[in-house]
Amino acid sequence: MRYDEAADIHVNREFLAEMKIKIRWHGHATWEILLDQGSILVDPFFADNPSAKFTAADVNPKWILLTHGHGDHVADCAEIAKRTKAQVIANFEVANWMTGQGVADPIGMNLGGNFKTGFGSVKMVPAWHSSSMPDGSYGGTAAGFVIQIGDHRIWIAGDTALFSDMNLIGEMGIDVAIVPIGDLFTMGIEDSVEAVELANPRIVFPSHYNTWPPIQQDGAAWANEISERTEASPIVLEPGATHEIDFSEA
Repeated sequence: MRYDEAADIHVNREFLAEMKIKIRWHGHATWEILLDQGSILVDPFFADNPSAKFTAADVNPKWILLTHGHGDHVADCAEIAKRTKAQVIANFEVANWMTGQGVADPIGMNLGGNFKTGFGSVKMVPAWHSSSMPDGSYGGTAAGFVIQIGDHRIWIAGDTALFSDMNLIGEMGIDVAIVPIGDLFTMGIEDSVEAVELANPRIVFPSHYNTWPPIQQDGAAWANEISERTEASPIVLEPGATHEIDFSEA
């Protein structure tokens, strides 16, 4: 794996401060952040995702972020990365595994690390969850990401339990958060509300729910709890739907 110097470019902060981005939920924990510079795809899971409205062939990301190694987060990564030449960013062990799947030059990180990209930077932050690869091999430490675009930050919590150091993530100044609410394998509604209280984002989306019956949740009920108990604005998307965020207002 190598550092991509070409990706370490100067970002026009004034332009990005006023830009609008689009965030699309592909169901489960698969998200796409649509920027002028190209899209960021998080945890691509399409073929075996019963809630997905798109296929792996429908997306053309420039960057792919992987929070951990479970199959419902990495299943379609290699296929997409080889087709699109997207830069894959993951923990060191997941990145090494992706090399074995034919992915060229993935970036391996670890918790606390920061990587500069063509849109800004990505910081790997903690998540409390297990991680193994689809073949059962070691998948390193599960993580989340704080994506910085200009002066604005998007926190992808990843699959995680509630933990008190989410307040440290919040101290970074989070504009947009994406948090799991499905329970059983991650936080449920109650803990996710506490997570939002700790991190204090301006906007929050629910993730990792309603894919299968064991993680069925009421998105509207979650949104009501967020509105009543936090300062964040909840946005609940249907799979395949897109929401535009104006960073000048976020």
